[in-house]
Amino acid sequence: MSAGKQIRVGIIGCGVIAPCHIGSYLKLPGVKVVHLCDKVISKAEKLAAEHGIEKVSQDYRKLLADPEVDAVSVCTDHASHSQIAIDALEAGKHVICEKSLASSKEKLDAMLAAARRHPELVFSGVFQHRFDAGYNYVRSIVSDGVFGRMLTANLNVLCLRTNEYYNADAWRGTWAEEGGALLINQAIHFIDMIAWLVGGVESVSACYANLNHQGVIECEDTAAAAVVYRNGALGTISATSASPITWEPTISFNGTAGSMDIRNGELLRIDLKDKDLEEKIRSGFRNIKEEGELLIKSKDYYGSGHPQQLNNFIQAIRGEASLKVPVESAAHAPDIVLSIYESFNTGKRVRITH
Repeated sequence: MSAGKQIRVGIIGCGVIAPCHIGSYLKLPGVKVVHLCDKVISKAEKLAAEHGIEKVSQDYRKLLADPEVDAVSVCTDHASHSQIAIDALEAGKHVICEKSLASSKEKLDAMLAAARRHPELVFSGVFQHRFDAGYNYVRSIVSDGVFGRMLTANLNVLCLRTNEYYNADAWRGTWAEEGGALLINQAIHFIDMIAWLVGGVESVSACYANLNHQGVIECEDTAAAAVVYRNGALGTISATSASPITWEPTISFNGTAGSMDIRNGELLRIDLKDKDLEEKIRSGFRNIKEEGELLIKSKDYYGSGHPQQLNNFIQAIRGEASLKVPVESAAHAPDIVLSIYESFNTGKRVRITH
């Protein structure tokens, strides 16, 4: 598609994340949201009225048949992502799909196969934290080898999801429609992040449990995994949605030349053998925080990375930039999550294939 051409977008699924996509697209020049879809038509109608969008539909196939739609955001429940994305590609639409890309490995494989059939189309998975300045700075530090030989990389996610949250939508916390609970919905953001920072996960051995939401969800609210990374480092992933702490992801790196802890994308602790380098990194984080505080006033909805990722998606469609989160890369985190489930269910260590 030629640079500068107006991109017309359809959004499938009008739940809690759809307004974030609409708001992000509205910030971009030459982009127009032209069609909304939800199986509960009143949700689509309400959003359309709020944003002056003319077309609404209840069947996503009607949206995909709309010749005015160039690209689609898939914002539905996890279990429906795969078929919608595949159908969108077959209809000639560019696709960006919310996490988790799929609720099973079979569906994930089918999405990737469809992407290979349509290399002319842009297909991205949403992991908006890859656009956060703090995490990009951490990635540059890790890539520069400041920790020496990486020994361990650990993730701990604390968050709170109440019974009311799970009861608000019938698909939440179900194997059939969400594909899981804590891991595939909340923790997956930071499972993607630690894998992206370290260079990928080779295998997992794991367990999970429902410790505080019995009778409310059928899936996990707490999980832990032993991880082998592709670079040979070892680590852990632990998470719970039964914490009194509302939201707190912590990533820790330990290597032969030092260690560092990152919480919510900010430096919590750093200890390097090279003290001059340590101070340089501290200064870098201070600069990022100051710049972030200047920008925070313009953040008017959850997901500050969404505008940047959706801008990158549009730029890739126009041929103005390379896609930063192609579907092949976005598939790694759901593969890790689904492998954690498989590991506990089979009692075996599971290798990551994507």
